[in-house]
Amino acid sequence: MPPITPEESPPLSPLKPRPSRWAALEPLKLPVFRMLWSTWLMANVCMWMNDVAAAWMMTTLTTSPVWVALVQSASTLPVFLLGLPSGALADMLDRRRWLVVTQFWLAGAAVVLCAAIALDLMTAPLLLVLTFANGIGLAMRWPVFSAIVPELVPRTQLPAALGLNGIAMNASRIIGPLTAGVLIASAGSVWVFALNAVLCVASGFVVLRWRREHRPHPLGRERLISAMRVGVQFVRQSPRMRAVLTRIAIFFLHSTALLALLPLLARGLQGGGAGTFTLLLASMGAGAIGAVLVMPRLRQAYGRDQMVIRGATLHSAATLVMAVAPNAWVAVPAMFFGGAAWITTANSLSVSAQLALPDWVRARGMAMYQMAIMGASAFGAALWGQVAEVSSMQTSLMISAVSGVLVMWLAIRTVTDHVGEDDMSPAQAGWPAHPMPDAPAESGRVLVTVEYLIDPARAAAFHVVMQHTRRARLGEGAIGWELLHDVSQPERYVEQIVDESWTEHQRRYSRATAADLALRERRLAFHQGEVPPVVKRYVITR
Repeated sequence: MPPITPEESPPLSPLKPRPSRWAALEPLKLPVFRMLWSTWLMANVCMWMNDVAAAWMMTTLTTSPVWVALVQSASTLPVFLLGLPSGALADMLDRRRWLVVTQFWLAGAAVVLCAAIALDLMTAPLLLVLTFANGIGLAMRWPVFSAIVPELVPRTQLPAALGLNGIAMNASRIIGPLTAGVLIASAGSVWVFALNAVLCVASGFVVLRWRREHRPHPLGRERLISAMRVGVQFVRQSPRMRAVLTRIAIFFLHSTALLALLPLLARGLQGGGAGTFTLLLASMGAGAIGAVLVMPRLRQAYGRDQMVIRGATLHSAATLVMAVAPNAWVAVPAMFFGGAAWITTANSLSVSAQLALPDWVRARGMAMYQMAIMGASAFGAALWGQVAEVSSMQTSLMISAVSGVLVMWLAIRTVTDHVGEDDMSPAQAGWPAHPMPDAPAESGRVLVTVEYLIDPARAAAFHVVMQHTRRARLGEGAIGWELLHDVSQPERYVEQIVDESWTEHQRRYSRATAADLALRERRLAFHQGEVPPVVKRYVITR
């Protein structure tokens, strides 16, 4: 996470154009993005209203730090458990309808919460169960919205669009808690959940106005299990995604200590209460909004890894201040800078993830990104809550702050992606390299062989390119890959790819990106034959 506002930023490179003063707001000129952004804002207001009301209600049901911290675990764990199937469904189904369904699910969860409170049936375990149910709706909603954003804006505006999503998230961090605080103080928690239900329904009807045309895949809908397998394979074979997931998990594992223990920190401040808790959340949201507005300039001044390590450091500093803050006068500025650090880190890594994903697997990839966030948050909340239980809140926050910086620094030094920014847009021309034959009469796995003739003096360089090819083939969905070297004919290599079925073989070709096309040209540059490499396809019979 970059420094929030350095007093003296390094001069911008003369090779990079200085961003417009309003560059961060450019995507709002697009009507569809503006409509969905307002829906995202409303949805996140509902989320924060629910989280604040649930967290505060838990403090009225119990004083145990573990139970209070488990509210966040219950809210985030469903995304970890259900994110991948939700992402797969968002890649397979009509994304507009799926987004509407998620809003109505959240409305239903809020209605049940209202009923439990009105009938005086609420207990700490029941509150966790209902918070978990609300988290299921979040698990369904987040991947599909993340997949929709890149199709609404040009690639050059994607960082700004994601930054605006961050503004919506953090404006809601102000609006939601303030609204919840006022309602809790004046009318009671039940009215927070009632308003939540109304807003979720309204958001669903707003999305229904969007006239998005859903184009079913010409090969038909993927099977859910197969779609999930391919999504996992793509992420496993992508060094960029592995690096992003490692960094985001480390950051949220440690940064969640502050949010998980914030209700108790607010109570412990001089004159602390529900209003103090709301004020601290609002301060964090204000810091995040301020950071988003200057983020185009920060991206010009710092690289991704610099943004991440500086942001993690700033957030840890804010956490240390909160550990010893005696009153709101000290805590509010700390939360402001903590929010700025939080959004800058999250935005930097979110942009990296979006640029590493082709559209065909975008929802699944972003679901795994969110799973890393929520899994780390859920585990972190329970971990730091337990540390606070056996020691103190101050000790828990200090350990999380120090270890967060050290582990992030170690990750950046050791878990690198080793590649530049590949073009993940669909391959437009020149793919596939060979005509696709008609579907065979037999069913079963498909074995594809590609024969290359390579100068033995260039074999080492060819092996490097073929390792990139292996990752690409498996990332597109192949279930097996090998490179064979002919002992009797040293210049002859045979690449073998195994696909799950003929349909999945065709899907793999349809998933090719511009980066795959460039990689194919690198392979062909090694081939010495007068004709292109010979491609053969076999059905593996039992």
